[in-house]
Amino acid sequence: MPTGSSSITLTVHAESESIRLQVRAGESVRDVLDATEHRVRAACGGTGACGACVVRLLGGAVNPLTLAEYSKLPPEERAAGVRLACQLRLRGDAEIMLDHPAPPSCWMSIPAQDLAPAPAARPGLTRHIYGVAVDLGTTHIRVAFWDRKQGKRIATRRGPNPQASFGADVLNRLDAALNRAEHASELAMLARSAIVHAVRDILARDVGEVTPMLAEIGEVVVVGNTAMLALLAEHGGDALIDPANWQTPIDCAAPLHDAWHAQWFMPNARIVMPAPVAGFIGSDLLADIVATRLTEGPSGAMLIDVGTNTEIALWDGAQLQLTSAPGGPAFEGVGIRHGMVAETGAIFRVSALPLAESAALSFQFATIADEAARGFCGSGLTDAIAVLLRAGILKQSGRFAVTPGPEGYCLDPENPRTAITSSDVDAFQRAKASLAAAMATLLHRAGMTWADLTRLCICGAFGHQLDIENAQAVGFLPPIDPARIELFADASLAGCERALLDPEEAALFDQKRAQSRTLNLSLAEGYDDRYINYLRLRPLPTAL
Repeated sequence: MPTGSSSITLTVHAESESIRLQVRAGESVRDVLDATEHRVRAACGGTGACGACVVRLLGGAVNPLTLAEYSKLPPEERAAGVRLACQLRLRGDAEIMLDHPAPPSCWMSIPAQDLAPAPAARPGLTRHIYGVAVDLGTTHIRVAFWDRKQGKRIATRRGPNPQASFGADVLNRLDAALNRAEHASELAMLARSAIVHAVRDILARDVGEVTPMLAEIGEVVVVGNTAMLALLAEHGGDALIDPANWQTPIDCAAPLHDAWHAQWFMPNARIVMPAPVAGFIGSDLLADIVATRLTEGPSGAMLIDVGTNTEIALWDGAQLQLTSAPGGPAFEGVGIRHGMVAETGAIFRVSALPLAESAALSFQFATIADEAARGFCGSGLTDAIAVLLRAGILKQSGRFAVTPGPEGYCLDPENPRTAITSSDVDAFQRAKASLAAAMATLLHRAGMTWADLTRLCICGAFGHQLDIENAQAVGFLPPIDPARIELFADASLAGCERALLDPEEAALFDQKRAQSRTLNLSLAEGYDDRYINYLRLRPLPTAL
């Protein structure tokens, strides 16, 4: 959870470390901790029935003991400040000790403020009422578990895609799968097992039983970029890797045979993988479009899903103009010396402190979970480059005004992981120029300019933390009124949830696909010239 989201601070002491978390009033301590690496033990979904999520309250403004706590905690423990994390709700700053944390896990809950409202309910369901929505990303996997009959989201999880062991880039993974059959099987197994593990984690902690509940799941909907879907299904990767097919639909449908279905360990679940659009433009972009209602407003609405493979949509009033652009890995920390994804310790915000007379320039950081800075996620890197540019430390060319040392320019001299190198700046320039040129090329093909943009939706973890002013200053975002720019954290998952909960919403995927026209940037006239023109660190020109 990012620092600065609220004025309430929860200080957590766990073993040899302490962290400070910014939270919202009324949140339970369990919900707060479940979105971090410091989870409590749990097996009842937060009702207080299991009594496992014990913490020690050291002080602070919280709610009184609840009936569940009087039932589960003996008097001597209550007197010593022991509370149930699921019952302990924050009214102001507080401090706790986590003596018995849950075993380490790569799965964390998605913060409630990043989730969309429940889209619908299906009261007519009588059997297998549970469902799972999955956003299968290149870097991360997001999972939501639903009671479809009541339209109730029971729990969510977010964790790393273990396919990263075959490379951060989708082309590396596709190459590995095509070169050796055993690698193709392993890549499919890694993604599938991660999804199943996330579901099991939800059932164990938020429901209280696993195997019987797996049999009550009636549907699993998976969206993702085309490469992730092809790798999961072990089908379509050979067509996708051929540039001749980058503007044509890719068949990466899931196998229909029983053996493939049995590997999900959900005997009554229908596994649904909405088809991608074409080339590397996947069903995750369609989910974004459904979630943001991009086509329900006036023309000139644009959407960017910033990730390892960045996808872009433009609604021109009649058609969806779609494309994908390279360069996303830099926004997710790949190829950056001290780059990292948006996780604990990642710098997501940078600002320059007021310069006192004769004092050296210094910087202020905000890190996820307020822990010591471990590196830069995409929004932090964008901020850092904008701040260095504004201070004259970086030139518009991307070169440092004064050559930094071999380790780069350290924003905090005491922490080498706050260093920005020349190669970092170069990677960022290439990524932002590629994205800006792609946006401009789509607009040009539709006969529009920046001024015609009525709405710009930025999706993905990177965009959610983005400082719009800094992004515009370095030429990452176009020169439009910031009021027209909307930031979404988990739009792909939200669109997937709509497809899971409402059959009419599921039909929208096919409708949006039929409305689409794709563009292969390598064949687009003017793209290369715009890319070169947009490399400099400066606001984008108003003319395309």
